[in-house]
Amino acid sequence: MLLDEKPLFEPSLLQELDWSSNTVSFSPPISPSQPGESLHLRPLCTADINKGFCKVLSQLTQVGDVTPEQFIKNFEHMKKTGDYYVVVVEDTSLRQIVATATLITEHKFIHSCAKRGRVEEVVVSDVCRGKQLGKLLVSTLTLLSKKLECYKITLECAPNNVAFYQKFGYSASNETYMQRRFHE
Repeated sequence: MLLDEKPLFEPSLLQELDWSSNTVSFSPPISPSQPGESLHLRPLCTADINKGFCKVLSQLTQVGDVTPEQFIKNFEHMKKTGDYYVVVVEDTSLRQIVATATLITEHKFIHSCAKRGRVEEVVVSDVCRGKQLGKLLVSTLTLLSKKLECYKITLECAPNNVAFYQKFGYSASNETYMQRRFHE
């Protein structure tokens, strides 16, 4: 089992984003290339399991006990499909992951075999809230979905988060979100 700094996807995708088309303002200004002092926004890598990645996710939902072997197996599957874009913000002074979000692309037959983007698991560690990292992650994934030529991007959120996502141009749809859970 090898834990390393190999990225889930090509980091240049983040560096090549057209930040000038971002619709949300940042004060003080930050961007994917300059997220803040001692902060680095980048793709997930397997070594992040030892940098608190799952601990940050646990501030959003139940993660469970994830072994390094399980983590690597999922990572390799996500990398192989090329449809998963998990971004993290690492505090380089602490060598800890302090925020993460995921973009998943779905390949469709509709819209001339277009792709749909879906934002999942946006979470900022409670010790780093207020540093605009949530805004940075959502802006980054929104611009990334556009770069990947998705015909639309969607997300699910709690009613109290609707106003936050509206800042990025997201709006409620007429569709009803439904679910059936098999495990809690």
